Amino acid sequence: MGVFLRGLAMGAADVVPGVSGGTIALITGIYERLLTAIVSADAEALSLLIRGRWQTLWFRVDGSFLTVLMAGILSAIFSLASAIHWLLSHYPQPLWSFFGGLILVSGAFLVRDEVNLLRINRLIVFALGVSLAVSIALLAPASFIPGLPGYFFAGAIAICAMILPGISGSFILVLLGMYGAVLDAVRTLQLAELSVFAAGCALGLLTFSRVLQIALARARPAAMAFLGGVLMGSLLAVWPWKTAVLTATETGVIELMRPVLPSHSSVADPQLMLCAAAGVLGCLLVWALRHLAGKGRY
Repeated sequence: MGVFLRGLAMGAADVVPGVSGGTIALITGIYERLLTAIVSADAEALSLLIRGRWQTLWFRVDGSFLTVLMAGILSAIFSLASAIHWLLSHYPQPLWSFFGGLILVSGAFLVRDEVNLLRINRLIVFALGVSLAVSIALLAPASFIPGLPGYFFAGAIAICAMILPGISGSFILVLLGMYGAVLDAVRTLQLAELSVFAAGCALGLLTFSRVLQIALARARPAAMAFLGGVLMGSLLAVWPWKTAVLTATETGVIELMRPVLPSHSSVADPQLMLCAAAGVLGCLLVWALRHLAGKGRY
């Protein structure tokens, strides 16, 4: 049940532009197990599949773990897509505050436990992670490849962010101009588009997960410093109070959302108390998950 709940949380996070399912995996202590399971789907696994050695293949790819986790992720995506869309439309500020609380405390725990910022090389790598997340959060959306090829390449690119803590796959879809199309495909069960998108996700996942695993195996302190920086830098992407800014580009004038203080004139109702409560709830949830995980009960 614990793995299924983690999957539900990852799926719900992946629906929201600005929050990464990889962040939830890192928060709940399954990140490295997930990477190991994904990387195990290699040529040897394919050979076992062809030879019909199902049981050996199942244990090699940690089949029980992946099956339950994916069941949770898919359940959340298909059941919560409409709910998350409604919250983003009607209560965006408290929702962003909740995820901000999750990310803030998770980043603080990660830096405390895994990253020594007193060493200059770790501090530099941490700063690079922060810079990457902030740069992505401030990028302007673009027009992407139309049709089914667009779904394929969008899936391949977005999945890399979905498994990288701190960078949201959904937010990458927003930048690519594909978020609305993919969300509509999920809500209306457009099977052709979803199948092509899933194929792109599979390719990106199998490729990028190996890069992450090698980085963690060969340079874990630097890798964790980078991930910690990305996680903390992503707080800008989930900042609850934003205002629209018109910016001229080569293709015309586009509207960008930029963070502002809750007292800014463009913020009609900052909902400070509700946002504070949601942020505290997010913080407490991370603390509770770590507490339960430490006791082996989650």
